[in-house]
Amino acid sequence: MRISTIQAFNNGVQGMQNNYSNVTRTQEQISSGKRIMTPADDPVGSVRLLQLDQQAGKLEQYKGNLTAANNSLMQEEATLNSVNNILQRVREITLEAGNGALDQGGREALAQELAEREKELFGLMNSKNARGEYLFGGYKSDEPPFVKEADGSYNYKGDEGQRFVQIAGSKSVAINDNGKELFVDISNTNRVETRSTSSTARISLGEINDEALFNEHFANGGSETLSFVLDDSAEDGLSRDAEGRLQLHFGSESGGDPRPAYALTTNEDGSYSTSIHGLSITIDGDLSTGSSFSIENKEKRGILDTISLLRTSLENGGDSTDDKRIRSEALSVSLQNLDNAMNKVLGVQTSIGARMNVIESTQNEHAEAELINTTVKSGIEDLDYAEALSRLSLESVVLQAAQQSFVKISGMSLFNLLR
Repeated sequence: MRISTIQAFNNGVQGMQNNYSNVTRTQEQISSGKRIMTPADDPVGSVRLLQLDQQAGKLEQYKGNLTAANNSLMQEEATLNSVNNILQRVREITLEAGNGALDQGGREALAQELAEREKELFGLMNSKNARGEYLFGGYKSDEPPFVKEADGSYNYKGDEGQRFVQIAGSKSVAINDNGKELFVDISNTNRVETRSTSSTARISLGEINDEALFNEHFANGGSETLSFVLDDSAEDGLSRDAEGRLQLHFGSESGGDPRPAYALTTNEDGSYSTSIHGLSITIDGDLSTGSSFSIENKEKRGILDTISLLRTSLENGGDSTDDKRIRSEALSVSLQNLDNAMNKVLGVQTSIGARMNVIESTQNEHAEAELINTTVKSGIEDLDYAEALSRLSLESVVLQAAQQSFVKISGMSLFNLLR
């Protein structure tokens, strides 16, 4: 077999290049500590590494979501703890206000503290989390959920949504609670709201004495409003029945008899009582033609409105029998409504605790998944240094032999035999 000089040189150079490439590749593996430098080194292993990297990216995103969710819930929990402390203090004030030995000055002092607690609570209900989002606005996290109107009432401007974040492949957790459910939809003990448009006459808060009859006229918690207007048919302008008892005529926005009449019973203290649609009410003060009152079904009463009602009853109350009766009713209803509010807050705090437990367990699951992924990835791509060093030694010997043989072969020539 004839081998030309050029072919011999080419074969020698190619062999040295291949051996040098093997040595260089092994040196790079040792330097990086990785077995797979390119997909060609292990196609199957490279695909598996890509899958593991994608899974690690998802886990990293979930970790960020878990941290954000935990921070938001911790902020909400701390806020609700403060809310609960305020409600507990307001409850104590309510009990203090019921002390019969307390004079008007003492009641006004308590009312002043209630005003401060009311402001403090209003601020907490408009709290933000670390990202500047309002905690209790539902989906509307960019504007204050609660506003105070010119008449002193409070309105909820948020929605009833609840924001969730994904913390695992098929798992999400709520990171807030809307203020309507938490602070507005609180069970109202007396279930109605009474108002007087007269500056000289007052109406009591009302007490249900016939549940079935009350529900019949205020079906499904509806908002039926009744207006009571004194008639001017008598000489003194007040309407009376056949027995001489004052009558109260009223019209209903929901239809029916436009002017049904109800007799008022005169009490020993000069006030008047009657029962309307299963609701007992008491009216006192200077009744005159045109005096009007309204009763509105109100199954829910917000926390702030309860405190405002309580504060007003302490600010405006005197020491007459009627004043004491109306104040006693306000204190009783407020106390029970405060208990309802505290129970609602406690229920949400329990829910937050459960969600934080889910977050903690999910964080542990992700940590275990990360450990498994790291172990599997290490088994696929990490270099066996003992094997690599042994291989490098062998490849170095082979390269050296190829270089030496090339030098010897390249120096051989027929002309050397002719000398």
